[in-house]
Amino acid sequence: MKNNRRSFLKKLGLTAGTAAIAPAVFANDQPDIQFLNRNTTWDAAQPIRLGLIGAGIMGTEDMNTALRHANVQMTAVCDLYDGRLESAKQKWGSNIFTTKDHKELLKRSDVDAVIIATPDHWHKQISIDAMNAGKHVYCEKPMVHSVAQGMDVINAWKKSGKVMVVGSQGLSSLGNEKAKELLAAGVIGDIVYAEGFWARMSPEGAWQYNVPADGSPKTVDWKRYISNTSDREWDPLRFFRWRNYLDYGTGMSGDLFVHLFSSLHFITNSKGPSKVSSMGGLRYWKDGREVPDVLLGSFDYPETPEHPGFNLSLRCNFVDGTSGTTYLRIVGTKGSMDVKWEEVVVKLNQNAESDDPFMKEQAKLRAASGQEERAKILPPRETSYTAERSWKGAHYDHFGNWFNAIRTGGTVVEDPVFGFRAAAPALLCNDSYFQDKFIKWDPVNMKLV
Repeated sequence: MKNNRRSFLKKLGLTAGTAAIAPAVFANDQPDIQFLNRNTTWDAAQPIRLGLIGAGIMGTEDMNTALRHANVQMTAVCDLYDGRLESAKQKWGSNIFTTKDHKELLKRSDVDAVIIATPDHWHKQISIDAMNAGKHVYCEKPMVHSVAQGMDVINAWKKSGKVMVVGSQGLSSLGNEKAKELLAAGVIGDIVYAEGFWARMSPEGAWQYNVPADGSPKTVDWKRYISNTSDREWDPLRFFRWRNYLDYGTGMSGDLFVHLFSSLHFITNSKGPSKVSSMGGLRYWKDGREVPDVLLGSFDYPETPEHPGFNLSLRCNFVDGTSGTTYLRIVGTKGSMDVKWEEVVVKLNQNAESDDPFMKEQAKLRAASGQEERAKILPPRETSYTAERSWKGAHYDHFGNWFNAIRTGGTVVEDPVFGFRAAAPALLCNDSYFQDKFIKWDPVNMKLV
């Protein structure tokens, strides 16, 4: 099993460096998917015309990044708050179409693709509506608001033949690609454990977003906002600080753990854990929020043809004195890797031997002739790989991957199957926390056990 797995991973490693020129090589192998009406005749001179649904902090950042690419235009914006629609015209031009109804935007013939950056509870429905309307989709993570919604999006995507990518942009980072290559080459041996940490320090980083003075039922379509969840009276905090509330957000795990799951699954080619547990508490931000501000998660990954069995530990802290520390560490039998989007640091164990074939051959010859063991040249205990300064970043490359797939009829690094497999264990953290129990998950068939 181990030799077959290593051979398989080495083949993956050989392709890792090609992501920038051929992003499709990292797409999930899903032989059962039959794409319908996939556009393969996109004129290179034809611009991709974008609509933005959800023009808040992340939506604005997404659109600004997308527009850095050549031959991409913005034509329409949908948001439920007048202030954001007015701001959109100031940022991107007074000629863009604006609306509070996403279906009105989806009807437009001058919109080829949409960026969905709404609160999480609208991801599923707007993604499905967009693909049914013939639009390509970039949907912010997590792909869905609950595990029960995942297959609905996947099935709509398969039927539509459109390109949908989920916005965990770290998947398009040079750091993740290098880590994937190094793991496949056996640099740190076989994975046995991984851990990730995400901390936020500022009030805004703890979701204390600005509440505009003019926010009211007159400027916000509150009824539309809550139409797919519990009926409530107007509450500006539930609209402008939505991540704090379970009806609209997915807590720390859905916001941040999902990034770490995405990176780990990409690097290891894993489909996900089989057991999920979490604990935490509301330690500091006692402002009416419903979700913890400190969260710990533990996950059991079973042995598969792609990787040995291993365990994962994740932590998230909004009561933080570490200035926003973030990392993903992968630990193997020979060493470990600290993985960031722009850097990978490899640290080898003291007993790790050189992989230099010349040194190994010399050692064999000396042993065969009975010669005394000679001192060895050891490999460096720590090696850093850093992206070139000219790199435009993971966010830029993630959009480039999507645009390339739209133009060529290709695939993307984070399609809905990959996106759901990353979202599911993050969402199940919430279930484990609030239900106070272990959750069993089938990562292959993507269902609860």
